Amino acid sequence: MNDESEDELMARVASGDASAARALTLRLAPRIFAHAVRLLGDRAEAEDATQDALMKLWRIAPDWEPGRAQVGTWLYRVTANLCIDRIRRRRSADLEDAPEIADEAPPVGERMTDAQRVAALEAALATLPARQRQAVVLKHLDDMPTGEVARIMDIGPRAAESLIARGRKALTARLAGRRKELGYEDD
Repeated sequence: MNDESEDELMARVASGDASAARALTLRLAPRIFAHAVRLLGDRAEAEDATQDALMKLWRIAPDWEPGRAQVGTWLYRVTANLCIDRIRRRRSADLEDAPEIADEAPPVGERMTDAQRVAALEAALATLPARQRQAVVLKHLDDMPTGEVARIMDIGPRAAESLIARGRKALTARLAGRRKELGYEDD
């Protein structure tokens, strides 16, 4: 069953084969969940988004047209859209009542651990517009070629390149003043 294509598994899912649904879930869910975590920055919300995306996949299984799109690409797109919707709902909450977050960064002289560097990157990613964040995450964290990023985001390759470049530039600017604090410069 491991050698079956995603389209073959989808056909079996459409016919009610639970083992095909499990196989497809085992194949796709870890990548989709990791993508959702990177976009949302919250594991619990990412679990919900992943589950919602998989539910949409099972619902469309009977209507799936093999060869029209790759199952994984379609699922990435659905997951990203679900995450963007969640981010928009978060931002639409009343920000005036949000407490001010204290800067818990270690003193400038201390080197940060990998976990702290990841936290800094995630915080910087969270400040990017949703589409830029999605493009940067797909390209640099999910290690996808630009063409695949474009397909997932349902945009042209040039638009994907532009989003990636603008996102990368914004991240560089947001993290530039923290190079020493993050341990990227010698004392």
